Amino acid sequence: MIIVPEHEISGLMTRQDSFDAVEKVFASMASGAAYNFPVIREAIGHADALYGFKSGFDRAGLNLGLKSGGYWPGNADKGLTNHQSTVFLFDADTGKCRAIVGGNLLTALRTAAASAVSIKYLAPKSAKVLGMIGAGHQSSFQLRAALDQRAFEKVIGWNLHPEHLSRLEDVATEAGLPFEAVELDQLGQEADTIITITSSFAPILKNAHVTGGTHIACMGTDTVGKQEVDAELVARAQVFTDEVAQSISLGECQHAMSAGLIRQEQIAQIGDVINGTHTGRTSENDITLFDGTGVGLQDLAVASAVVELAVARGVAIEVDF
Repeated sequence: MIIVPEHEISGLMTRQDSFDAVEKVFASMASGAAYNFPVIREAIGHADALYGFKSGFDRAGLNLGLKSGGYWPGNADKGLTNHQSTVFLFDADTGKCRAIVGGNLLTALRTAAASAVSIKYLAPKSAKVLGMIGAGHQSSFQLRAALDQRAFEKVIGWNLHPEHLSRLEDVATEAGLPFEAVELDQLGQEADTIITITSSFAPILKNAHVTGGTHIACMGTDTVGKQEVDAELVARAQVFTDEVAQSISLGECQHAMSAGLIRQEQIAQIGDVINGTHTGRTSENDITLFDGTGVGLQDLAVASAVVELAVARGVAIEVDF
């Protein structure tokens, strides 16, 4: 069995590696070659923690396994990342555990890769202004990945606590782009690509905020009750997602569905656009929305890729198990 410790991930996995793995698995899901198993996510009644499992099987890549972990809100006070996870990969032919991989950085990379994939396939080709809603730990990964996909000329941002926007400004400056802190109405009017990455349980981006052709990647809603954009905006957009079942049960679409504003049949898989079986955006004036709920197959795809890199570079730890 191979072990790839958390501290080795940053020296192995690049944004492009993550992007390639996620793009490929989204395409595999849409073709029917890969599927996710039901998600388990529970409050454990200790340390205010949420803990769960995401798992699945990709027949194309023979990736079988699960990610185990969750959210411990008090970890920051202990010098640890609030999100903690580990990926377990199993041999699809025998069922033996073939690898254990640190999942913290990989989760950030695969989440950012998912929104980047949506930007590649759905954002206006002429997109120039990137709007960021949320400035937590994940936001810098989101911003860097998004900047790879279009020739953005400016980054604008909003956060509930504006003092944290310096995180986004630092990334924009690093990329040679101007950054401006704005109110939500200005962000919706100016940005032609928007990423929401918050832990909100009430809509932040409203239907009235968004004008003109825009792509919105909603990346924070992954739990029942969470919500980043209002249901009317979801209903107004062409909606795409990683997995429809998760989108309507715990993703951004859960609220528009419960309000009767959209039907399940109106939600398309991003993999269908990748595979060319869905046209995606049809006009620069369209509003497209990607409901990125985060699926177990993403974790398996990036973990499998990092195992291959670790073995090739001689940093994988091999143990008898």
